[in-house]
Amino acid sequence: MPDRPSVVRTLFVASRPLSWINTAFPFAAAYFLTTGRVDTALVIGTLFFLVPYNLTMYGVNDVFDYESDLANPRKGGAEGAKLPPALHPITLWSSAVLMAVFAVVLVVLGAQRPLSWLVLAISVFAVLAYSVPRLRFKEIPVLDSLTSSTHFVTPALYAFALAGTTLTPPLILTMVAFFCWGMASHAFGAVQDIVPDREAGIGSIATVLGAARTVRIAILLWALAGVLMLFAPWPASLAALAAVPYIVIVAPFAGVDDAHSGSANRAWRRFLAINYAVGFAVTMLLILCAMEGLFA
Repeated sequence: MPDRPSVVRTLFVASRPLSWINTAFPFAAAYFLTTGRVDTALVIGTLFFLVPYNLTMYGVNDVFDYESDLANPRKGGAEGAKLPPALHPITLWSSAVLMAVFAVVLVVLGAQRPLSWLVLAISVFAVLAYSVPRLRFKEIPVLDSLTSSTHFVTPALYAFALAGTTLTPPLILTMVAFFCWGMASHAFGAVQDIVPDREAGIGSIATVLGAARTVRIAILLWALAGVLMLFAPWPASLAALAAVPYIVIVAPFAGVDDAHSGSANRAWRRFLAINYAVGFAVTMLLILCAMEGLFA
């Protein structure tokens, strides 16, 4: 067994710290903007979706995808750890213990909101079902993108359920647009892995539909997300512009063939970077919407 600092460092990489904000922010923003409170539920929920949730989502995936990850040139850094077999047990145990402890606390905090239990259960199930043997939703084309998007939308839905928020038409519209964004992001992310996935016998939306078709579907889904937000009340409708940078960086790969699908990693790296810029812009917009009373 490697020394403790090495184990912690590896688990840290396995949790994809660059992606923590993609799950913690939707929860924190949805909860705070609809309640206006900074309380125990906000803190515990944010911490849960920041570390344990991502360690389980990505660490468990790295354990059960170990063989295929060895042949994937983009693995071994910020885009995914190549977890040595010696660390597989500690990864599974760490994620299980952290998830269980936080889940128990969240269930207690949501005692007055039983619906929050259901949403939390769906969220955790989706995280596990994506990677664990016998389920492996990640190998079922289209269901893989649907499940991946569920990973990012359910933290916000859980926040609404925990806070007892009434889902108004604008909120529902926003969640549907967010779900389209999640599907698009997963589908495009799968394109860069077509070659290693096929060599490992792993199916995905991209291995079945092919690189070019999958990229075009991702573009259409991002465009749909933008169009949906146009129907949101002003100034929330400005969020429609958030779809533009994703479409711009991905469009050059709309004709990429399967043999050169790995080149899409260039756009994927830009995608990871613009997530922060777009996230900042959306945050400012959410604050403006809150000032306008759209979340009241």
